[in-house]
Amino acid sequence: MSQIPHTSAERPVPTSADVARLAGVSRATVSYVLNGTSAVRISEATRIRVREAADELGYIPHAAARSLRSGSSRMVLLPASPVPVGPLYSRFFNEFQWALRRFDYTVVQYGSLGLSPDEAARAWAELRPVAVVGLGGPQLTAAGIQLLRRSGVKAVITLGPEPVAGAHALAMDHRQVGLCAGAHLLERGRRRIGVVVPREPGLEMFSQPRLAGVRAAVEGSGATVEPLALSYDEESAAALAERWPALGLDAVFAYNDEYAMLLMRALQDRGIDIPGECAVMGADDLLLGRLLRPRLSTVQLDMATGQQLAELVERVVRDPGGEPERHDMMAARAIPRESTQPGRRAPAHT
Repeated sequence: MSQIPHTSAERPVPTSADVARLAGVSRATVSYVLNGTSAVRISEATRIRVREAADELGYIPHAAARSLRSGSSRMVLLPASPVPVGPLYSRFFNEFQWALRRFDYTVVQYGSLGLSPDEAARAWAELRPVAVVGLGGPQLTAAGIQLLRRSGVKAVITLGPEPVAGAHALAMDHRQVGLCAGAHLLERGRRRIGVVVPREPGLEMFSQPRLAGVRAAVEGSGATVEPLALSYDEESAAALAERWPALGLDAVFAYNDEYAMLLMRALQDRGIDIPGECAVMGADDLLLGRLLRPRLSTVQLDMATGQQLAELVERVVRDPGGEPERHDMMAARAIPRESTQPGRRAPAHT
């Protein structure tokens, strides 16, 4: 009876020593090249030879071991947002991650659903990232930032209207969005303004400041503001459109372009003339809004680029002892189109 020869099911895992032998250099040189160390002068020819040897052997540096040696890693941790983000933010996040990769950082998104801010900070610290950029997820506290600092995190950057002690701040004041929308609708002669407040959990961190901005814009004008709860589905929009005549509104700022398009279609299906009886305004300036009839007026958000944020991360990682910086990340301006043209007043309803 023939015997099947026994072979190893796994190939040996290549080590840095194997790379060094193949490239004809020391293990220290391999470490310097593959860890991106710039403090040691190594010729470009040697760097190429080491990388080619690593590729040939399939050698991957051990990130955890590197972190233990250096006290930190090249990992930038991005807490995952617990709420859906729109196309504008998705484009920004993608650009930011590509820019970080060009700086040789590894980007890791961490889901923190169900964790308190301080619990999340402890979980992030266990991974020993070199930077934490709070673009979503739990909002960091001063205590959480101190914990991250003690664990070796060199750059902590938060996103929000107010800075947090000990962190670099990206200011994103969504009141400005509501202020632009409210001022534009007032200029167009609208005096009873509805403001969509999405029912989706987590969006209140954006919708409430936008609502406050509209209220601030109309203060002292005699105009009124009516919050309108709306879910992002056709049934909710149809139900709101059904009771629209009783509301007596002549304009609506619909939180963003997506909710605006959803509601505008429901209002048109109900026979309500846009903009004759009701002006509709969104935010984010999505291309699809320009393709509607009437074309959708919007608030355009001019945001800092992902490249600029990546450069901030790199600068702070290299000089972590500097004073916390504050950067305005967003500016807003109204883009008038057909959906908010001056129109006749909505008929009175009894």
